Order: sequence, then structure tokens, then C-alpha cells
Amino acid sequence: MKKLFGKFALVALFLSVIHVLPATGQGREDMAKYTSDFRFRDGIYVNFDQVKTNRPIPKAKILTSVDYNDKDFFRELLKSDKIYFYDNMGIRQEVAKNDIWGYARNGVLYIQVQGNYNRITFVGSISHFVADIMTYDPRYSGYPYGYGYYDPYYYSPYYYSPYSYYGNYYSPYGSYYSPYSRNMARSEIKQFIVDFDTGKVLDFDMENTELLLMKDAQLYEEYVRLPRKKKKELMFVYIRKFNEKNPLYLPVN
Repeated sequence: MKKLFGKFALVALFLSVIHVLPATGQGREDMAKYTSDFRFRDGIYVNFDQVKTNRPIPKAKILTSVDYNDKDFFRELLKSDKIYFYDNMGIRQEVAKNDIWGYARNGVLYIQVQGNYNRITFVGSISHFVADIMTYDPRYSGYPYGYGYYDPYYYSPYYYSPYSYYGNYYSPYGSYYSPYSRNMARSEIKQFIVDFDTGKVLDFDMENTELLLMKDAQLYEEYVRLPRKKKKELMFVYIRKFNEKNPLYLPVN
């Protein structure tokens, strides 16, 4: 019985060790715990896998007329619609500017959102950044009061009126139809978080914070028991707690 118990204990220990090792197949001896001193390799990151392995396309492999020593190298490079480079086999490749994940400059990561590149200011297992994005509001009409005027009667195909012929069913004209209606675009500062396990970029809100905290049962239980107001106030605090308990490991430079 003791031998059987010992075998189970060894199996449990083995599984726990496997669980904490990075999913990339690299041992911890090849990985470094992320700190503020860590520097990502400078270059273009085509996808998130390159970020996790810290292996971008370096400047030396990029085909461009931009001076490699230009302090604004990446800004100038990304004015082109396509990036040309040599892969590891020495074969020329190309990628559309809007398809790349981002780049690193002076060891700092910049992620692309809507064609703009935003510095990731807080790096960890759950990372955080701020981006200036364009949003569109269909409630604004260009007629008859001019572009940008709020139209309270904007077209909505699911508008409900008890006096309507269509009732609460789909109406091709809604409650008010104007052929002049158009969306209003405006710039908005938004916060995002990045799940460094999957590379998913999510809105920084209570629901997504709760979703990512599920990976740590103790913190998740603490967070979900908070009143809604406290949840909103302490989102970033719990992300910090999560990163402290579940540090990010990256390949050694």
C-alpha cells in the first residue's frame, strides 16, 4: 500500500512540474522571468509567436531604403504598404503592413491596432496598453442639420412601436428612414489587455479581467466576490496580483 501511495505521489509531482514548464517546449534554464530590465529584440514581429519566442525579423533582414541607423527607422519603414524581408532560408518574403503584429524599438514592444502602433507600457502574463482608436456612431446624420448632428430617430431595423404596422418585427425602414444618414467617426482613447498565453487582445473591462483571472482560482474567487463598484476600481490591482503570482517567462536574449 505504501509503495502504491509512493507511486501516486511521484506521478502527481511529475505532472505538477510539467504544468509549470513553458508551453513552448523550452526549459526554465532557457527562459528569463520578465522584469523591467528585460529587452525585446528590435525588429518586426509578424505574429504573436515571434513575440513569445522573442525572435522578430531583424533590421538586417529587412529590404528597405530607410537608413538602418535612423532613430525613426520603424516609423519610416511602416509608411510603406508592404514590408519586404529575407526569411531564415534566405528567400525574399513580403507582408502587408496591416498584417504585422507590431515591432520592438530599443527593447520596447509596440502593438498594432487599426494601423497605429502603441507602446505596451505594462508587460506581464496579462499585459496592458492604451490605444487611440476610431469608433463609429450610426446615430449621427448628415442631413438636414449637417455632418455630426445627433439624430434621435436614426434608422434601426429592430425599432419597436406599439402603433407600427410591423410591431416588433423587422422593418426595412425602421421608425425613421433617411437616405442621408451616415456614421460619425470619432477618435477615442481605449485601454486593452493582452493574454500572453494566447496573444488575444481584449478590451480592458470587468468581464475580461474576470475571464483572465480564472487561470488563478484563488484570485478569481477573491475578485468575483467583490461588489461591482470595487471590481471596477480594482481591475488593475488584480492584474498586478496575477502577474506577481504567475510571472511571465521569456527566452533569454
